[in-house]
Amino acid sequence: MAYIDGFVAAVPAANREAYREHAQAAARIFKELGATRIVECWGDDVPAGKVTDFARAVKAEEDEVVVFAWIEYPSKAVRDAVHQKMMSDPRMESLGQMPFDGKRMIFGGFSPILDE
Repeated sequence: MAYIDGFVAAVPAANREAYREHAQAAARIFKELGATRIVECWGDDVPAGKVTDFARAVKAEEDEVVVFAWIEYPSKAVRDAVHQKMMSDPRMESLGQMPFDGKRMIFGGFSPILDE
């Protein structure tokens, strides 16, 4: 079954195109190394919650937009192999600095339990 890496980040609204370009360049590398699908979503209806929410999870500032993204792999083994390959791939360094504060990004790996 597939394996998913999920991400949530706060990106300055002014960096939307820079973020898209950075994500697109990274996606090419991820797919070449074994990822099957990369989805990047720009928040446009992300409500504030009463206890917590996406914006608070990444400490989004007033001029930032929440981005929700995921990368699909054929399996966790493939995902782990892709991560290993990325560590030594010089193209990853050539992407330059991310157009957002990576320290506030949340991410994790997930095993699907329903896929319809």
